[in-house]
Order: sequence, then C-alpha cells, then structure tokens
Amino acid sequence: MLKTTYTLQPNRLGEAAIAASRQIWLAGLGAAVVTRDWVRTEAGDTFKALVKEGSVVESRAIRLVGERIETSVSVANSVWKQTRRSVESTVKEAADAAVSFAQQVLPTALPKFELPLQSKARAAAAQSPKRAKRVVKTSKKVKRTGKGATKRA
Repeated sequence: MLKTTYTLQPNRLGEAAIAASRQIWLAGLGAAVVTRDWVRTEAGDTFKALVKEGSVVESRAIRLVGERIETSVSVANSVWKQTRRSVESTVKEAADAAVSFAQQVLPTALPKFELPLQSKARAAAAQSPKRAKRVVKTSKKVKRTGKGATKRA
C-alpha cells in the first residue's frame, strides 16, 4: 500500500491567498479604468442608440394600446346603442299595451256631475244676469267663511 502524506506549509497558503485577493483587486481596478475609458469614448453613441430603440418600442406600444382602446370604445358604443334601442322598444311596447288596456277597460265617456254651488249659480244665471253675480259672490263668501271657521278651530 502506498501512503501519501501531505505536508502543510502555512506560509505558502497565506501567500497564495494574499496573491489571489490582490489579483481580484487589480482586476476590479482594471475594469473601472476600462469602463471609464468606454464611457468617455463610446458610451455616448451607445446611450443615444439605446434611447432611439426605446423610443421606437414605446411608440409601437402606444399605437398598439391606442388601437385596442379605440376598438374597445367602438364596441362599447355599439353595445350602448343596441341596449338603448332595446330599452326604447320595450318601453314603447309596454306603453302601447297600457294604452290599449286603458281603452278597453275605461268607459268612452265619463258620467257628468255637478257640484251644489255650480247648480245654484247656473239656476240664478238663467233667471237674471244681476242675480247670478250676487249668487256667485254669496257662494264665494260661504267658501271663505268655511275656511275661516276651520282655521279658528
């Protein structure tokens, strides 16, 4: 059997860790410098291109949403008109039915009747015009007296 022994050397392990972390640090600094240079030279054109593409996508989206809204409003108006016609025809049918029912059930002429004061005035008018005025005035006084009496009570 083979026996392998590992020998740990703490100094070499610590040095490797320090070297690796330093390399990561230097890579980060290098990325910052490259980014700074890119921003100075090419970022303006890239940013403008991104804005242009965004504007194109936005205008397409607005057009699409506008078309859908326009279609929805058109459908809503159509449904509203159809509903309105339906309600109007239903109400007209109900009104026609009510009128027809009333014409069938109610008498064609209502009976005539006279109030007592009206009959006295007509009788007096038939006798003489002056007397008719007195009867009418007397009937008005009677009405006032009746009202006054009820107010006091």
